[in-house]
Amino acid sequence: MAVVGGEGALRLLAVALLAGGHVLIEDVPGIGKTTLARAFASALELTFARVQGTPDLLPGDVTGSSVFEGGAFRFVPGPIFANVLLVDEINRATPRTQSALLEAMQERQVSIDGETRALPDPFLVLATENPIELEGTFALPEAQLDRFLVRASIGYPTEDDELRIAGLYRDGAVPIDAVPTVFGPAELVALKAMTSGVRVSEDVGRYVIALVRGSREHADLRLGASPRASVALYRASQAWALLDGRGFVLPDDVAAVAPAVLAHRILLDVDRELRGATADRVIAELIGSVPVPMSGPS
Repeated sequence: MAVVGGEGALRLLAVALLAGGHVLIEDVPGIGKTTLARAFASALELTFARVQGTPDLLPGDVTGSSVFEGGAFRFVPGPIFANVLLVDEINRATPRTQSALLEAMQERQVSIDGETRALPDPFLVLATENPIELEGTFALPEAQLDRFLVRASIGYPTEDDELRIAGLYRDGAVPIDAVPTVFGPAELVALKAMTSGVRVSEDVGRYVIALVRGSREHADLRLGASPRASVALYRASQAWALLDGRGFVLPDDVAAVAPAVLAHRILLDVDRELRGATADRVIAELIGSVPVPMSGPS
């Protein structure tokens, strides 16, 4: 076992992978974000690459570049051509470098030197940012935040879990080396296809839309969730249901994944935020106020 605790974050990684999305992890350093990403990729036999966000990181350092060799130009792929790309402290990279990820995250391709190159399938960006340290950072624009299917956090472990974590390293071994393979890329492609086939009744679909549209009318917000959020919540609910072994989505699935899908896509009113309003509280109020459909799956 390489990761102790963090089951909620691990499940959201699985949801994003099955739904074809990406993950933003907001948490403090040293809690195992890199270990989680590497273990996740290893268990699924996916290629893994890591990029450290810094102000001098260039777009070509992520996407790759052409080098002149032997009288001709040769393209050298960047780390973005991995199945799982960990962008550590993404908010320390400049807006120019952050924007280089937009096409990759949305279109699953990158345009370099006038040529479009497809990214591997599956492709998952797992970006991290420290919510405490703001000096020397560049806030992610709303357009980029909207590209992350879910936002997750790992949090500090319990006392017993922290003792287990320390024990994993007592002999100097690297826990990642002992991660067993769960299944490979071929099985993952099949599971993604199954996710798309998970049924969503009209009533549950309208519940998804009602939650998103409700955010646009909430008094604590100056900007509600976009139609892209409706698609994200719909797809994430399908993946959540599949992970529970069901071929149809329940309203409980939607409510369970809604905070991770919607909280980073809304903007609080400044005055309301100063009075204690939070994005998580707004989403909780929406879940509590929007009527839940009572009909069964169709």
